[in-house]
Amino acid sequence: MKRYLIFFYLLTIFFVSLSASATSMLPITLEQLSTRASLIFYGEVLSNTVQRDEQSGQVATFTEFKIIDLIKGKTSDTHTIKQLGGLDKKTNINFHIHGIPKFQNNSRYVVFLPKKSSLGFSSPLGLLQGSFTVTTKDGEQVVSNGRDLSRQNTTGLNKNVQVPLAVNIDKPSQARLDDFINTVRAYNTK
Repeated sequence: MKRYLIFFYLLTIFFVSLSASATSMLPITLEQLSTRASLIFYGEVLSNTVQRDEQSGQVATFTEFKIIDLIKGKTSDTHTIKQLGGLDKKTNINFHIHGIPKFQNNSRYVVFLPKKSSLGFSSPLGLLQGSFTVTTKDGEQVVSNGRDLSRQNTTGLNKNVQVPLAVNIDKPSQARLDDFINTVRAYNTK
């Protein structure tokens, strides 16, 4: 009887440890996002397609953006990012990775991307930290990723940069889109 209890206890610990997983990321400042990204753009989502990726064999989400404003890097009028995970309706496989942003069709974002991996994957830097949703509040476009933009400490890489970022006092996680883009561009001037 004691042997069965120990087995049941160990089995319970095993299954609890499998389900208790999370993705941890260190906070990244706007300056770090701006200088580390190889591609930054303001764009609108045209489509999301989930399918098995031919290169890796994994379920992947392909998100196509129409580029509204290219802030840093080079790309065409549209840009597709490939991220690991998604719900493949053909096979009914749902591969979810915590922290990878999900982009909604017809929504607008400012996205900070690293160079693509050898398999062509490219999730935003810092996962959700590198994806800012653009919405309209009181007739003005604002950006937010849920983090407090008023507490963006600089690393000192660009000490001479005048940062034009103005955040909403009532909602410090929001900034005007134009100010935000100008700040990102200022971090990338040499």
